Amino acid sequence: MEPSSFSCGHATFVGAPNAGKSTLLNRLLDHKLSIVTPKPQTTRKKITGIYHDERSQIVILDTPGIMDPKQSLHESMLEITRQSLRETDVIVALIPLAKGEEPFDRKFADELINKWIRPNGKPFIIALNKSDLLPEDIVTDLQKGLMETYHPKAVLALSALKGNNVPELVEIIRPFLPLDEPLYPDDILSIEPERFFAGEIIREKIFLLYGREIPYSTEVVIEEFKEQHENDPRKKELIRCSIIVERNSQKQIIVGARGAALKKLGQAARLDIETMLGRPVYLEIFVKVRPDWRKKKNLLKSYGY
Repeated sequence: MEPSSFSCGHATFVGAPNAGKSTLLNRLLDHKLSIVTPKPQTTRKKITGIYHDERSQIVILDTPGIMDPKQSLHESMLEITRQSLRETDVIVALIPLAKGEEPFDRKFADELINKWIRPNGKPFIIALNKSDLLPEDIVTDLQKGLMETYHPKAVLALSALKGNNVPELVEIIRPFLPLDEPLYPDDILSIEPERFFAGEIIREKIFLLYGREIPYSTEVVIEEFKEQHENDPRKKELIRCSIIVERNSQKQIIVGARGAALKKLGQAARLDIETMLGRPVYLEIFVKVRPDWRKKKNLLKSYGY
């Protein structure tokens, strides 16, 4: 294939927390790359997913959801989104639909497009997620109205969860990518290291297993990631990590009575990590208290924000 017939570039997914950005990325890649939970603000860092087909390579940037920042952690998350929008070739604005009188948050959509997307001067596409929740005629009217109001390159109705019209999104994105050779080999799905995804899996389990403020008050730090030795393949991989919390009371909840909650978390995370790596691991988890870590920029920087 001639390089001039191949498209390669960056597409950034942007939207509110829980808009379905991570679900859409996973659906496009046919692989669970980004962690997904019912709770908002699950994604905290940029996740890079790489979509391949015979005609294109799309480097997809899954970004933290846009919200009103209440602490330094949120400000760092929003800066990750701003940077991703500056670096991209095309933007996909994900707007989730819902049943009821108002099918989507019009005020937020206006802010998303006029404040976050337009200043970058990049072509953008509106993707109406969860479109299967509404009758087809209503969705068609919404598409027409959004096209007339915001003048995107396209308004596509899809379902990230069910996969409806997701292949069509690739066809819409492709013309806005530079004509180029692929940036990455076609056998990799992300440029993030394995230790990053190990930490994300542990965070996902915290979101799923604990309630209230606990998931939002925690961070996972991978302190040691020791691969199997070539001379002894029977030896398990060692992953040592710390769960960071803000108060002793939170540590007690994470650990649970006689360590039962932490054990359950460790078992669930280990199984998923082993599936991801395709090899056995020994997972060791500690819980550490770092008061108000979400407000301290030096700590946030050390945690990769």
